[in-house]
Amino acid sequence: MAPDVVTVLTTTARAEQAETLARSLLDARLIACANVLPGATSLYRWDGRVQKDDEVVVIMKSTRERLELLKERLLEEHPYDVPEVIVLPVVEGSRPYLDWVRREVGP
Repeated sequence: MAPDVVTVLTTTARAEQAETLARSLLDARLIACANVLPGATSLYRWDGRVQKDDEVVVIMKSTRERLELLKERLLEEHPYDVPEVIVLPVVEGSRPYLDWVRREVGP
């Protein structure tokens, strides 16, 4: 139903960073919306040690057509050296919502 709509995930250290990224991507019409979810605890291996940090999860909705530009911009503006950028296809969803995403993302 919606193979052209994607969800993109990233994390930041602070909500302000997440909001700055989201606003920049919204202004460039690379995403239709972003959900900023503070309160995540991330456990990961970095520099040979297990790390534990509080993070903010950012869930963004976009289209496959704008995905390369979105990833470029996200990597340029992200404060992390190696930011998480995970892309998930939207297999199905509410038609009015998916149509709205398509309308909001674009030149």
